[in-house]
Amino acid sequence: MNRAADVGLTTLGDPTRARILRLIRESDDGRALVGNLATVLELRQPTVSHHMKALHDEGIVVREPDGRRVWYSIAPEHAERVDALLGGSPGSAPPPDLQRISDDLALRFRGVFGPETVRATVDDSYTLLARAGTSSTLGSRVATFASTRLEALARAEGSPHGTPSVLFVCVQNAGRSQLAAGILRQLAGDRLIVRTAGSAPAGDVRQSIATALEEIGIPLAGEFPKPLTDEAVRAADVVVTMGCGDACPVYPGRRYLDWDLEDPVGKPLEQVRAIREDIEARVRELLAELLSEPVVAGR
Repeated sequence: MNRAADVGLTTLGDPTRARILRLIRESDDGRALVGNLATVLELRQPTVSHHMKALHDEGIVVREPDGRRVWYSIAPEHAERVDALLGGSPGSAPPPDLQRISDDLALRFRGVFGPETVRATVDDSYTLLARAGTSSTLGSRVATFASTRLEALARAEGSPHGTPSVLFVCVQNAGRSQLAAGILRQLAGDRLIVRTAGSAPAGDVRQSIATALEEIGIPLAGEFPKPLTDEAVRAADVVVTMGCGDACPVYPGRRYLDWDLEDPVGKPLEQVRAIREDIEARVRELLAELLSEPVVAGR
């Protein structure tokens, strides 16, 4: 096996390195500076430099000195391999098959919503998510987001039931709300329905948030920032806001909590951990209240 075929088995197995390559690949001119990467990844420059050295030693990236600066780009001979590992190049991925997604969801929600409602939800979900930029995962995100919205709409318009639903809302849905939702899902299991949203969602969940959750045994899994929608609020029994101001609509029968929390964006991991611990204390208190006193939707 040649060296080009070997790339990715170990060097690219690190999620931070894979994300570095994704950022380089999706930049306007296909190159990036370590300092800029560190800012986006919310990591220290020496940490990014360490990963970049490993990528450079393997020949996956090339250095382009520019005075005191050094630009990095993906080596042409490894571009195809990198695309395969990351899920295709940004310009080559075909647009999502919205008709197929709609047909599958129409089958799933048969008897609940008509095909027209399903297709309208899929189209609107695509429009909302595409604002944050296209990616190789846009199709699966559209299907997941549309499905979540239809489930929320069915709950909001359907008969009351005893499983409490909690919605966490922050600005970017990439930090505080993801921490709170991940912890609550881990503690509550299927005893609660947990959703998140953002008043101005980012493109991806922050790397520091994924790290802070992973180190306490909580996987981020397929979670991604989602726009705040009307049906998400209508379907919730408890709406927890975190610095998103008046963006969240108010409906009678819901319990609204506003948690005054420091924003973890741009903070070092040590501070993110402290914010995580603050959130966990609040989540545990909320969970104890909800499970000791059943909530009926729309009450």
